[in-house]
Amino acid sequence: MTNRRSRTGNPRPHELPHYQALLDDTDWASLATACGTGEALPTAPASILNPDPAVRAAATDNALRQVTHQNTLYGATVPVALFVAAILDHPAIATVGFGRDADTPPHHPTLVRLLEWLSDTAYDADDECAAISERHVSEGFFQEDREMRAFRDLRPAIFSAVHALLGHDNTDVHDAALVAAIPLAEHPAITAHRAELADHVRCLLATSTDRHNRDRVLDAMKAWGHDITDLENADDIAARQRYARLKAERESWWAADGTGGYSEDPPF
Repeated sequence: MTNRRSRTGNPRPHELPHYQALLDDTDWASLATACGTGEALPTAPASILNPDPAVRAAATDNALRQVTHQNTLYGATVPVALFVAAILDHPAIATVGFGRDADTPPHHPTLVRLLEWLSDTAYDADDECAAISERHVSEGFFQEDREMRAFRDLRPAIFSAVHALLGHDNTDVHDAALVAAIPLAEHPAITAHRAELADHVRCLLATSTDRHNRDRVLDAMKAWGHDITDLENADDIAARQRYARLKAERESWWAADGTGGYSEDPPF
């Protein structure tokens, strides 16, 4: 698989910088992370490409943990996201991790782990989150809003790398790529891909029992105006009803000024 890339830190909408250029040319010390500044951050991303699965898994967790906390995008989140997208087809992670050399539990194969992180980050910057951020800009959320805007502007470039993995012959990789592609496809430049993604969704729903993935793709189909009646199974319906009940309980609790309680913990 190939992606068009340039060695600049400011790619055109559908291009990714080369991963080494991102490491070398980014002023990491000037960027915020969940733990301070990103001065030492490049060490961990570089080690994601280590041929040793244990080193690779530890480096992945270390790098992503520094730029991910409580659904917040930091200054260093955007270049790390670009780096992650730029290495999705790197031989160090693209051709290993699915057989006897797989990363051992509790870690997924690195490729799946990176896709899941891109997915979570894309959902933290989706249209719903952006609307919430817009409403709170005047209340001190400008920093998060600025980084969210930067990530949202680069969604086509990240999508180009994720999209290439929809043809992967490993089901876990395919499904993780699909769930990551869905929020990225909110960008106006790539909404035309939704019809293709819907076909992949139907394939996932016909084979997967993963509750998280099924919820994500069913929500997308509903948002895109598809009738999901024939796509849901009994577990999907039960989960949807439970979520609706918990949402109603949460809204009732807030309406009572937080003096009530839940029969179950809400899915915050």
